[in-house]
Amino acid sequence: MNKVYTVKPTFLLFLCLILADYSLKGAIPFALDNTIKKEFPISDSLLFKVISRGAAAGEYQAFPDAIRLDNGDIVAVFYAGNTHITQVSEAYPRAGRICLVRSKDEGRTWSAPAVIFDDAEDNRDPHIMQLKDGTVLLSFFNYQIKPKHGEVRIIRSSDNAETWEKESKLISPDSFASAQIRELKSGILILPVYIEIAKNDYRIGIIRSLDKGITWEKITRIGEESHFNVNETDMIQLKDKTLYAAIRGSFKDRINMRYAMSKDDGKSWTNLMNLGFIGDAPSFTRLKSGDIILSYRGYFVNKDNTGSPYTCFRISKNDGESWQGPYLVDKQGGAYASTIELKDRGILMVYYEEGVGSAIRAVRFKKPKKVKGIQFKEPLPVNSLPLD
Repeated sequence: MNKVYTVKPTFLLFLCLILADYSLKGAIPFALDNTIKKEFPISDSLLFKVISRGAAAGEYQAFPDAIRLDNGDIVAVFYAGNTHITQVSEAYPRAGRICLVRSKDEGRTWSAPAVIFDDAEDNRDPHIMQLKDGTVLLSFFNYQIKPKHGEVRIIRSSDNAETWEKESKLISPDSFASAQIRELKSGILILPVYIEIAKNDYRIGIIRSLDKGITWEKITRIGEESHFNVNETDMIQLKDKTLYAAIRGSFKDRINMRYAMSKDDGKSWTNLMNLGFIGDAPSFTRLKSGDIILSYRGYFVNKDNTGSPYTCFRISKNDGESWQGPYLVDKQGGAYASTIELKDRGILMVYYEEGVGSAIRAVRFKKPKKVKGIQFKEPLPVNSLPLD
């Protein structure tokens, strides 16, 4: 028997507000899978591999980022500690740290987690990239609870992430970062950051380097006209050299993700526009076909109005004009997913579990086949493949 759902007046008011927001230039309709109240319909048939748990990484592992290096290795970096925010203790005298695991066989087997950076602060949200000259850059932010404070730093490796600088370099004070540094076609490096303008109220921007990360410009703000609390941002350069930034939304406040664009290598930006669906921790990957994957943490709304987070992605076949999906990868809600195209044209996604004993997972799946429609009524599960 089909279930019948009633629509409350408050929801109709909310829908009107969303439709008003839809009038923004370039917006697409609000994602219905984020607003329909329903049971979470996901099975437990997913084939995944835990690629890091415990050992040098501690009891809690989160916020991974992964890339393929020039030598063919796949490496993943991640936060390691004892909980979501690791404070100094007897077991963790230097708070949280950054660890790395490596695969030399397309994600089938992985090295044990190794600590690559651990100073006296809580080192968080590591992201890794490799410059065209082979230098590997790892960005992260140091976090202090009392008084609340963050600062973005980088370290370098010149041997495909085997060894690293012992001292980090401050590149953006009083700010946070949760994305990769991107090397543009012009050679400029760009990193999205966010700042706290009031208690738990954030705004976004970017910093640029014109000399391969030696020096960095001050923050260029994005969406200063916005009244939204926005933070985590990733960006990708489109085929026409336009920069496209995707910005985290808010399930709690029912605010869709936003996007903004720049035509001048990040010196100026459009206003924030409605991306059309709720999500956290956006991450871009361009495939060899030219398609773009946008991975993120999505949400269902349960009967009691709570959210059920899941790990998912969307795909654009028209260089960011529209985003087909969502495609479900895992009902595990940690997410902070990073994707890599494998040599067999399969896709490897690395993400994390959330909660006590959190670990880093990897899933291998085929690129989705062509299907009709852009916005799916329900997440379409991927066909996961064995990683052995």
